[in-house]
Amino acid sequence: MKTFDYEIVKNPEIFKENRMEPHSDHNYYSSLEECLSEEESSFKYSLNGFWKFSYAKNYDSSIKNFFDLNYDCKTWDVIRVPGHIQLEGYDVPQYVNIQYPWDGREEIDPGEIPTEFNPTASYVKYFTLPAHMEGKRVFISFQGVESGMALWLNGVYVGYSEDSFTPSEFELTPYLNTGENKLAVQVFKWTAGSWCEDQDFYRFSGIFRDVYLYTIPDVHIWDLKVQTLLDDAYENAELMLDLVATRSGKIKLSLMDGKNIVIQKETDLSESSHYSFPVASPKLWSAECPYLYDLLIEVKSNDGQTQEVILQKVGFRRFEIKDSVMCLNGKRIVFNGVNRHEFSSLRGRCVTQEEMIKDIITMKQNNINAIRTSHYPNSSKLYELCDLYGLYVIDETNLETHGIWDTVARGTASIEDAIPGDNPKWLNLILDRAYSMYQRDKNHPSILIWSCGNESFGGSNIYKLSQAFRKWDNTRLVHYEGVNWDRRYNDTSDIESQMYTPVEKIKEFLSHNREKPFICCEYVHAMGNSCGAMHKYIELSEEDPLFQGGFIWDYIDQSITKKNRYGQEFQSYGGDFDERPADYNFCGNGIVYGENREVSPKMQEVKYNYQPISIKIDGSKAVITNKNLFVNTNAYDCFVLVERNGKLIQKERIETNIPPLSQEEIKLPVELPSKEGIYAITVSFRLKEDTLWASKGHEIAFGQKVYEVEGKPALCKKPIKVVYGRWNIGVKGEDFDVLFSGISGGLVSYRYGGTEMLKAMPKPNFWRAPIDNDMGNNFSARYGQWKLASMYASNKDENGKVVVSPVLEEKDNHVTITFTYLLPTRPASSCKLSYTVYGDGTIEVHLAYDPVKELGDMPEFGVMFKLDADYDQLEWFGMGPEETYVDRCHGAKLGIYRNEVRDNLAKYLVPQECGNKVGVYYAKVTNKLGRGLLFSGKDLSFSALPYTPHELENAMHPYELPPVHYTVVRVAKQQMGVGGDNSWGAQTHKEYLLDISNQLELKFSFKGI
Repeated sequence: MKTFDYEIVKNPEIFKENRMEPHSDHNYYSSLEECLSEEESSFKYSLNGFWKFSYAKNYDSSIKNFFDLNYDCKTWDVIRVPGHIQLEGYDVPQYVNIQYPWDGREEIDPGEIPTEFNPTASYVKYFTLPAHMEGKRVFISFQGVESGMALWLNGVYVGYSEDSFTPSEFELTPYLNTGENKLAVQVFKWTAGSWCEDQDFYRFSGIFRDVYLYTIPDVHIWDLKVQTLLDDAYENAELMLDLVATRSGKIKLSLMDGKNIVIQKETDLSESSHYSFPVASPKLWSAECPYLYDLLIEVKSNDGQTQEVILQKVGFRRFEIKDSVMCLNGKRIVFNGVNRHEFSSLRGRCVTQEEMIKDIITMKQNNINAIRTSHYPNSSKLYELCDLYGLYVIDETNLETHGIWDTVARGTASIEDAIPGDNPKWLNLILDRAYSMYQRDKNHPSILIWSCGNESFGGSNIYKLSQAFRKWDNTRLVHYEGVNWDRRYNDTSDIESQMYTPVEKIKEFLSHNREKPFICCEYVHAMGNSCGAMHKYIELSEEDPLFQGGFIWDYIDQSITKKNRYGQEFQSYGGDFDERPADYNFCGNGIVYGENREVSPKMQEVKYNYQPISIKIDGSKAVITNKNLFVNTNAYDCFVLVERNGKLIQKERIETNIPPLSQEEIKLPVELPSKEGIYAITVSFRLKEDTLWASKGHEIAFGQKVYEVEGKPALCKKPIKVVYGRWNIGVKGEDFDVLFSGISGGLVSYRYGGTEMLKAMPKPNFWRAPIDNDMGNNFSARYGQWKLASMYASNKDENGKVVVSPVLEEKDNHVTITFTYLLPTRPASSCKLSYTVYGDGTIEVHLAYDPVKELGDMPEFGVMFKLDADYDQLEWFGMGPEETYVDRCHGAKLGIYRNEVRDNLAKYLVPQECGNKVGVYYAKVTNKLGRGLLFSGKDLSFSALPYTPHELENAMHPYELPPVHYTVVRVAKQQMGVGGDNSWGAQTHKEYLLDISNQLELKFSFKGI
């Protein structure tokens, strides 16, 4: 009898022992009634729940012979399955990106494994076989175990398996006892195969997906393969069905369109059967119209007894490359995609079905049409949901060797060192992982592309893997980005796939290389406050047919809910568990927050860029482009809305009838505005009916045009009184008084209705709290002088002497006082800040700066105010509702919006610049009684936060921010864009920087209310 030999854990050429062959993930039931119910199949018996558990920091210190039948484990601690041991009180999570988690701790070569620290988890489950399973063949399925597992039943070694993200199944029949059975599993955090699991994610271990026993009837379909072969006109199809059965029997096949029978056939079933059926004019599957047929398979023994019933969903579709362009059902496709890690802030990669459904619904509501399963096969349930809701999938093999690839790219290792590279000892391991994924997932219409893995350089092994995919399945394409770095085997990928390539570089590439379609399998790096200039990629997909979209990195922040020393929950990131090495907050790249899977402000821009209908408004006309492949615009309600100064004055429903992939100009039922005011004309497409993913009225696309009709400015004739003090100048009106200090050099008091409104003197501001993209491109070093200028602008020289006195200009009904600030820059610079006071309490503010060429541009050009924190209510008339920046405002609408000041503090993992609004005409910052300040101007950049940029910059977690004492208002001409091509060097695009070719001027006013 074979026993377990730990040496196989160290050997990349041995990755399974006695593991069953992989098969399709279809479900089977004992009867049609059971099949149609929502109950679990009676052929299955879940082993999820509490298991006995023992933890050891390495294999040598683990309990030997714990699996023996006579070794009592019932007094052990318990652990929940599924789950990660690192989230159940043992070991700690570790986040690393490129570097291997043991790097610098143990010196090992590729294929070897850590020995000093390599957590070994021993699991035991005592169970009694359910009565209805007795006397039958019994199997066990582990849907996901990270990273390697050995299995015993009643003291007998059953087998071994490594691939973390596809099922590991074993037959238990020979080892079962009557009554109680002892199931023992040993899980190894790192195996030789872990060198191929260097993904950019948290490192966990344990049994993290479902575990269940299952039996099979005498006549059982082990594996089924469904293919839908459309003709060249995409009108008729051939339904191909291949079955692998335990023995011969009878079979009844029914293809159902709802309750209608399309095909029905009763025939013989052999151990290997092939069936083919013509299907006339089937409804086709796509993400836009995810139509699924039901293939009902009833299996009977030769004597007519029902053995099992299978209900397989079938989607008819054809995916191919035509003239170097990827086409679905004959139409050019564009992937509006995201990369998705399986992740939960509470459970790590043990994601619940409810969390998956929330992800899918959020994606559909925000016009995301594709997922890349980065960088491993996801839970089988996800693909079912993608089939049902309509999402395209790139299904990716569990393969990444970034830590080795990077050394080859940097020249510190040779091409011969690449893993898997050309080294034959890694070939079977990667083929096994890909084959397991293929066999499990092959029947999902949502999967259009097989991916050979991620960031593992190139070489002959991955080429052979791609050829294997083509042999297994000629109805899908094969993807691999790594050929971009190793062109020796360029045919590995059917698609030219690159990461984070700027638009201009893509254009340059495609100008010389037009043999393959081009996608960005990762782009728009969404770390922290990011996703700027994303629209350029969308525009390119409309200009060049070979550029067919991309996948945002990535969908959800990989953050883990943790408590700080004071018991406060927060979202932790790499290093917060004192694990080293770590890559810190580089795991925070999501367009949804990790804590609750709610959308971040970045999603507003994503939804707009990915919308399937584009609308360009010009006066009373609109050019509407239907980018859908299969849906006419008449499938939606279309509304035209006209707002004046944020108030709706007209709303009309109009009919549109624009075919897919077509454009038309339509006349809008509106008149061009003539009355003074700020007008917004909006064309909005909304769902006509409820869907699985949104309710009727959900907006899927919009276009907006803003018009301003200027009137004559009202002149304030109320009198003012100027008070000349020895050190100060005061200005008084009917309901207010103002005090300017010659010593401090600015506005030190503004009392309105007897209440002091200012907690500090307004000062010029040129700084923002660095965002993650800024930190990656050395922003602080390049712009650091502007932080000093913001903090230490003064009217005094280095000895503290006032060298620039304020200049006063008094007119009949107003007075202007101008302060000059010396800025501590090199070379020296200065700016002027003027206040013009009117009799109604309005103060016009004018900030001016003559650019100094050597200093270049600045992060922001504005004025910062501090109010008491009681002024915590915000209303603004500008772009919204989410935060906006000059390079991330396409998805915003002009309107009147309200929130609390604290709501503008986005939940980025590391505090940083956030909450800005562009295109602002006015903003009210008030207390709950409605009293406060009204700021107004034209096309302002505005923010109101509980903290200054400097306070935000000094905190690495939100809980490190100080108690709230102020509301900090920043009114600016502009803030530089946030960028987002990548987060490790890419800078804000030049057109979204402040233009310093001429004098910078900012004009706005504020007034008490």
